[in-house]
Amino acid sequence: MASGDDDDPIIQEIDVYLAKSLSDKLYLFQYPLRPSTMTYDDVNHLSAKIKPKQQRVELEMAIDAMSPNYCRSKGEQIALNVDGTTYEETNTFSAKMMDKQSFTSIQATTNTCRYAAAVFRKGELHITPLTGILQMRPSFSYLDKADTKTREREAANEGGDSSQDEAEEDVKAITVRFSRPESEQARQRRLQSYEFLQKKQAEEPWVHLHYHGVKDGRSEHERQYLLCQSVDASENSELVKTPKEYLTMLMPPLAEEKLVKPVGPSNVLSMAQLRTLPLGEQVKTLLKNVKVMPFANLMGLLATGTDSTAALRCIQQVALLVQGNWVVKSDVLYPKNTCSPHSGVPAEVLCRGRDFVMWRFTRERSVMRKEITAIIKLPPEDVKEFLEHVAVPRVNRGWEFLLPTDSEFIKKHPDIGHRQHMLWLGIQSKLEKVFNFSKDDFGPKDSPQPGPVHVSGEQRLKAAHERAEGNKSSLQRALDDRRAGSAVAVKQEPGSDREDEPMDASSSVPNGSSNGHPGAACDHANSGDASSQELQDFVTKTFRKHFVLTLSEFKRLLSLHLASMPVGRRVFPPISDHMLQDAILLRQCKQIMVPFPAQTTAAPDEQKVFALWDAGDEFDKHRRVLYDLFNKNYRIRRNAFQVKLSQEFGDVLKTDVNRLLQECCVSHAGSWYLNGTLTS
Repeated sequence: MASGDDDDPIIQEIDVYLAKSLSDKLYLFQYPLRPSTMTYDDVNHLSAKIKPKQQRVELEMAIDAMSPNYCRSKGEQIALNVDGTTYEETNTFSAKMMDKQSFTSIQATTNTCRYAAAVFRKGELHITPLTGILQMRPSFSYLDKADTKTREREAANEGGDSSQDEAEEDVKAITVRFSRPESEQARQRRLQSYEFLQKKQAEEPWVHLHYHGVKDGRSEHERQYLLCQSVDASENSELVKTPKEYLTMLMPPLAEEKLVKPVGPSNVLSMAQLRTLPLGEQVKTLLKNVKVMPFANLMGLLATGTDSTAALRCIQQVALLVQGNWVVKSDVLYPKNTCSPHSGVPAEVLCRGRDFVMWRFTRERSVMRKEITAIIKLPPEDVKEFLEHVAVPRVNRGWEFLLPTDSEFIKKHPDIGHRQHMLWLGIQSKLEKVFNFSKDDFGPKDSPQPGPVHVSGEQRLKAAHERAEGNKSSLQRALDDRRAGSAVAVKQEPGSDREDEPMDASSSVPNGSSNGHPGAACDHANSGDASSQELQDFVTKTFRKHFVLTLSEFKRLLSLHLASMPVGRRVFPPISDHMLQDAILLRQCKQIMVPFPAQTTAAPDEQKVFALWDAGDEFDKHRRVLYDLFNKNYRIRRNAFQVKLSQEFGDVLKTDVNRLLQECCVSHAGSWYLNGTLTS
């Protein structure tokens, strides 16, 4: 070290002083459009003004109209356009030619704590902190004034042909409006709007200044304040530090360094940091970044030894199954009270639109962007973002789903596949009401689940014999139970005699009697009795809670019930609409033949209304009177129901009438409708 110091000796030591006299009013002006060799020092400054809070400065400088480079005709034309032919005190150019130009400032930087002006004098360096650094650029506000003059002249010419005989203007009605109370969210948006900020800036008054040239005596006097007025070290404590304090400033302690450690970008994911999070957060973070991925890839990204059952439980909370792959839920990408970064559309609307896009991909491999946009009616930027999350564009084929169908996952986890399918049925029901479409509008369903395995008749017969031999005892018991009438028989009719199609549940869990998953027939035989009893129990529980339900609403509640079952729980076998209706009618319920109007928009399933006929309480007879009224009209009045009750049973308490109506009906515009029959 000693030899190094000898090779690099100190040549000179300079004392540094901090001058504070102008620290709150010293600005640096830059002219980025002017060469440094062509200063404005010798140009006549006509006026200057400043808004200190905004650090906004405006200067007016004279233009040499006698210069050979000045075009006099152009200058006169500009003055004529701006001020017109009349002379007024408010004219921009008093000499009837453009003889001055304006400069307005913008802030080059908002943080000037690292900048200072320095003066070196008599071996001493005096520095003064800068208040602001402003870039002065030409202002063309006079052109706006010229445009205003032109519009005024045109308006005057158009109004000159009107009749001069009109003594007064026509009387016009004035509409008085009262503004509603402003919410806190609306207030915050208003305070951050461009219009409000412009208004606040305009409220600060201009402070007019006197300009003094570089060689002016006042300027020389002010420049003296750039020198520190006191050379006493005690008054310049900012620059006087002990060696220890100086080293601390150069190398802050590690604790402080942690506090100011920069945070990485939000879209950069560190696997080391990821694995420190709970499993649910790991899954959510991965899906939120990737948008769509197979379950096998997810397990590969999680820590070694992660339980797949726990991972499945977590992924179902933040993602939905599409073609065997997991796609992040819309409400995870677009949380409540947020909006689109492209168009400002609220998150609730974005979620409905994205759910429709994902639902379409559960039915087919490719979709057309124009078709999607026409239905969900969202801006093209948002629709493109939805598609880019889960698909890639293909020539002449629209947008194709990003990943191939993961048939292996569906075969390995049929219960999850069925539960996810029931969830999609619930989502589909909501989307049909919101966007007013039918699933049949989009052609045959290209199911994401693997299609049935087609085998020859001989192979099916051989497999059936093998299963029957292996389960002979259980099949015999099931047959004996059926003969004894212990199970509830549900009438099975040929599909050709039915006008309804089966519930979509059958498309994801194939019937045991047809080509499908191995062992389906055996499982159906073993679990048929338990499933039938469980279905009837669900019917009883549901109707005792709601009293009146349409078939569409009951199917939705059943889908939610199936989706809420824990992983591994056996679900119902395929159930047709008529099987559901038979199960409902077997549990003390009856169908109400509501006479819907001819112009109704209710779907067929919404026109099938079922009601609990025998609840086992004292109000059963009253409900039957209500149901009888709805067999004659699709809506009733409260007083008509009360009169009918009085005729049948005498005086009935008003509270009892209200209770019966609220249990079974909904009110709209003074009329009462059975639950689920009021269409929008």
